Amino acid sequence: MGSDRGRMDRRAGRNRRPLVGLLVAEVVSLTGSRMSMVALPWFTLVSTGSASRTGVVAFAETLPYVLVCALGGPLIDRLGARRVSIGADVASGVAVAAIPLLHLAGLLHFGALVGLVAVAGTLRGFGDNAKRVIFPETVEAAGMSMTRATSVHDGLHRLATLLGAPLAGLLIAVLDAPTVLLLDAATFAVGAAVLAVTVAGRWRSGEAVSKVDAPDGHDDGPGRESYLAALRVGLRYLRREPLIHGIVLLLFVTNLADAAYGGIIAPVWAAEVVGSSVALGLLSATFATGAVLGNVVFTAVAPKVPRYAIFAVGFLLAGAPRFVALAFLDPLWAVYTVSFVAGLSIAAINPILGAVSYERIPASLRARVLGLTQAAAWAGIPLGGLLGGLAVTGLGLTGAAVVFGAAYLAVTLLPFLMPVWRELDRHPGPIGRAAADDVELIDADGAAESRVGQPTSHR
Repeated sequence: MGSDRGRMDRRAGRNRRPLVGLLVAEVVSLTGSRMSMVALPWFTLVSTGSASRTGVVAFAETLPYVLVCALGGPLIDRLGARRVSIGADVASGVAVAAIPLLHLAGLLHFGALVGLVAVAGTLRGFGDNAKRVIFPETVEAAGMSMTRATSVHDGLHRLATLLGAPLAGLLIAVLDAPTVLLLDAATFAVGAAVLAVTVAGRWRSGEAVSKVDAPDGHDDGPGRESYLAALRVGLRYLRREPLIHGIVLLLFVTNLADAAYGGIIAPVWAAEVVGSSVALGLLSATFATGAVLGNVVFTAVAPKVPRYAIFAVGFLLAGAPRFVALAFLDPLWAVYTVSFVAGLSIAAINPILGAVSYERIPASLRARVLGLTQAAAWAGIPLGGLLGGLAVTGLGLTGAAVVFGAAYLAVTLLPFLMPVWRELDRHPGPIGRAAADDVELIDADGAAESRVGQPTSHR
């Protein structure tokens, strides 16, 4: 009887509305973004006829995104994650909508396209990083396991790709790419509205009170620091996490190769080999279908399975084979089968990385440390788009696919060779709290210093 009452009390203390609202808002806006990921390179490739210019546009979007992730954490702390997320989504919708509207008016020259894409990338960087700060608080309020929550979160991201990519391919064929970009702009507005309604400035779950819309994101510390001092605290904490270093290196190279694949190699394959935007959408859809199915399985077993083995084997199977398929396989069914298996294999990667990050990083440093790690991991993306365009121009489709596929294979072998990766199986404790006691901020003459002890997971 007493245990039943305890369970009822715990259920009564849970508040899942913020988590559900955040997930719904992300699915809506991400579906539009996945449509744009197909429509924007296709629009640029068709309107300019240049793979190199398509790479420049990809570079212009991702470079500001990476810079904002690296440098925007202290600003999110000061303004509040919820406020930044909603404002950035609204402004992103305006920036994306300007591209097709100017095109239809005959005013969109290449320089304007690059500028608008850069603005959109900047705003998306603020919005995405703010949502990463909000997410673990909504998970705590909902009373859900972090590994399972990150798996659900990633599964919904995969679902957005599954819906958005093929839909974009079909709509481009039926309508045109500018119309798809307008739909993407609308999804930003819808996502911002859902977040504003469901994720209140403060909510109560049991005894935990969220502070995602407090002026500095939490009660003390960073809100009173200078911008550079706050950024330095995040850097100093990050330097003490060797596992995070390995993750960043792996993701830097694989994201670079994925950017070349998704932004240049795959669109050129669809345009020159298949001759249809539908093929590009189906390529993304088969990958996403495998990822969604794999995610359903991983979500069910997430707390019970070894992270390291699933991560290492999954990443190895998910990367290089996709490049080999586009370079050497002729039947479309074979290319799509490889893409599906790759999606199935990668399903657990992001949930594992997300859970590890949220478990290790103190709540008071999330905006800065998550932003810095995201920026470092994503720094290869703008280079991937740029180098992908140059590689296709200079080496041809097959040569470019082989080069990037080889780089992917090399780094995904690292988890088998470096012992630090086995720490993926070590759980430090409650999310954001394991290392919290090891962080102390000292304010001296307007400059904060960080004294960061060795993280508990490495003691």
